[in-house]
Amino acid sequence: MSALDLARWQFAVTTLYHFLFVPLTIGLAWFLVGFQTAWLRSGEERWLRLTRFFGKLFLINFALGVVTGIVQEFQFGMNWSAYSRYVGDIFGAPLAIEGLAAFFIESTFLGLWIFGWDHLKPRVHLATIWLVAIGTTASAYFILAANSWMQHPVGYRLNPVTHRAEMTSIFQILTNSTLIRAFGHTIAAAGLTAAMLVLGVAAWHLRKRGEAELFAPVARVALWATLAAAVATVLLGHTQGQLMTKQQPMKMAAAEGLYRTENGASFSLFALGPWEKRPSKNLVNIAIPHGLSILADNSWSGTVQGMNALQAEYVRKYGPGDYKPIVGVTYWTFRIMTGLGFVAIVFALVGLWLARTPDRLERSTRFQQLAVIAIGLPIAANLAGWLFTELGRQPWVVQGLLLTKDAVSPTVSAWSVGLTLAGFTLLYGLLAAVEVKLMARAVKAGPDAAGTFGAEPPGDGSSPLPIPALTY
Repeated sequence: MSALDLARWQFAVTTLYHFLFVPLTIGLAWFLVGFQTAWLRSGEERWLRLTRFFGKLFLINFALGVVTGIVQEFQFGMNWSAYSRYVGDIFGAPLAIEGLAAFFIESTFLGLWIFGWDHLKPRVHLATIWLVAIGTTASAYFILAANSWMQHPVGYRLNPVTHRAEMTSIFQILTNSTLIRAFGHTIAAAGLTAAMLVLGVAAWHLRKRGEAELFAPVARVALWATLAAAVATVLLGHTQGQLMTKQQPMKMAAAEGLYRTENGASFSLFALGPWEKRPSKNLVNIAIPHGLSILADNSWSGTVQGMNALQAEYVRKYGPGDYKPIVGVTYWTFRIMTGLGFVAIVFALVGLWLARTPDRLERSTRFQQLAVIAIGLPIAANLAGWLFTELGRQPWVVQGLLLTKDAVSPTVSAWSVGLTLAGFTLLYGLLAAVEVKLMARAVKAGPDAAGTFGAEPPGDGSSPLPIPALTY
């Protein structure tokens, strides 16, 4: 394999591994906000127990997410130096804002939240977790600003002397239409990921430990959160897909296995193509007539461009080359992502139907078992979504500007990348085992016993809480 192939594999491995933690961290931060706010407003100790319990899970994911994220960013200068030189003036700005502003807010106030239980007034301590949640969300916005510029470049000019892209408007970059759609979709998916984790953990405790008074209300809250987040993810993803049909038509044509331009294009439910590296037709295609045109531009007979016509157009515009992504991967990752979103909606509706009858949700061991397994559904959807987003853009690393083959570091050998790829794969495998063990141990240990937290929060927040500091 070439250095380019290995560099792509390395970036894919580190990025997908890092993204295991990101949505969960963002979503759990807002659950902690809700739990701690409910405790301060009501004074009920169960909300304090839940805050501290899910706070442990949050911190485990936060720590591993930080470590893997730093490694990912170093690759831009090491394996992809040609890319960094070409777009560094633009790509570096949102990353710098994320690191110097959002991440510092997030990490600083997270430290205050961890160690401030018996040192800060209740309202001040609550404000720290609010700022942590805002910081995690802001971090996602700036990271997505950088990625969205790769999908749809705006606010730049090409310097004819240096042959580099230079920023002309940070405002356009931070208000990129691709960014706005991607941010809403990503945050909704993060909420779905956290909601299904909370639901699965609550279901496990209802089945194994009981504690219905503590976990039954949490399961109901998580079911409503799952439904709301899943619906939002699907709807926002639909609007994002409509935008991509205009900005990245080749990606969306590959997502539908559409080779020929059609008026009133059908929506493909299941398709198989010939076993070729670059197929040009489908052998089997089960489709809904006019469905794709309706989804693409809300019209019955709208025109949707096919991959064959787009390939010819791109050859005329950019020169000789193959501008089709790997169709099979793009097609099926899109279906995994969207299909699991609808599965989450159905799953939440079934759970809410069970919750209508008193104690039925608590007695349904089958649903509780499924809820534990379902923790993995949004995680799989997240990974499939990122594979679709990044692989569907190929062969471009920056859409229409820079090809991936031209972005790799010219002096890094295949042996160097191969050795680090093997090292990262081994290290990340060990970290995955550590993550699973720590999470399982924290879940099995359960919340701290009731009555071990001292006095309830005073209504005016006038004195510090007599609660021992947490140690994680």
